[in-house]
Amino acid sequence: MRQLTAVASGILRSAAGEGPGRGALPWLATSYAGSGDQGGALPRGSRIATAGGTRPPGAASTALALRDLVDGALRAAESHLGEGEPVDEFGFDPGFNARVLLPIARFFYQHWFRVQIRGLEHVPAEGAALVVANHSGTLPVDALMLQAGLHDEHPAGRNLRVLGADLVYEIPLVSVLARRGGHTRAAPANADALLRAGEVVGVFPEGFKGIGKPFADRYQLQRFGRGGFAATAIRAGVPLIPCAIIGAEEIYPMIGNAKKVADLLRLPYFPITPLFPWLGPLGMVPLPSRWIIELCPPVPTNGYRPGDEADPAAVFDLSGRVRGTIQRKLDDLLTERGPAFG
Repeated sequence: MRQLTAVASGILRSAAGEGPGRGALPWLATSYAGSGDQGGALPRGSRIATAGGTRPPGAASTALALRDLVDGALRAAESHLGEGEPVDEFGFDPGFNARVLLPIARFFYQHWFRVQIRGLEHVPAEGAALVVANHSGTLPVDALMLQAGLHDEHPAGRNLRVLGADLVYEIPLVSVLARRGGHTRAAPANADALLRAGEVVGVFPEGFKGIGKPFADRYQLQRFGRGGFAATAIRAGVPLIPCAIIGAEEIYPMIGNAKKVADLLRLPYFPITPLFPWLGPLGMVPLPSRWIIELCPPVPTNGYRPGDEADPAAVFDLSGRVRGTIQRKLDDLLTERGPAFG
């Protein structure tokens, strides 16, 4: 935690205007003026005026105001972006992805997280494969970094088609950007179609259990659901490529979960970190941990017979082998990397 505190302090000093760029965030002084329990505390029972009426002060009001602010901004941006003409049936636009989305991801990949990626030779230069990775980090930044690594560093520049949770496609603008960036709603039919088209598909079986787990449980794999990814690979006859990602657990160390706020916002969890929500938007800046992504040797599925995808024992065995490979690799990479910062 001392390392986290030191890094957080550095970010705060920079954002507050100490050193180069002083005064770059003037809104910081006004956004929190009169807030908190000291100086400007509101009397009990008072209400805050908002665009939608009045609300009680406190965490619930802050959460609702934040939701309104984000929703409004996203809807405004979406109206300018528009859906456009989808390049494929899922809306993937390789040009937009390379021109707009990847440069943003590339900054974090190269300069912020200093990602090292290994095992690219295990991803075929052409044809279908299913990459199965651990999931962590409070926000799904790991999926974006894996996409950037395969696109920029694989000799064939493969585009990873990520299968995402339904929630992603219920958020204005985010859903449009996700589709244009190659993300697709996680469903067996979608996975089958992408694999038939010869795509490299990425799946994160832990789902919200992975990205929303407490910091104390970092790098301990959660349940891999019912092994749907294994059934998909057997059905399609494509190799499974286990992938271990370290570094994401430290970008937003989740030390608590405000369940009432999460329920209010209809989210699977509402993270409490050393910086968020205490510092507002500034608390959403990810900490610059050091990342290693390693793609492991493929697990073949060509030995299975038609119909084995419906055999719970076969699916459980294959899913367990992939999960065990990822956990062992995570343990090895953590020992190799050492401290997350520095």
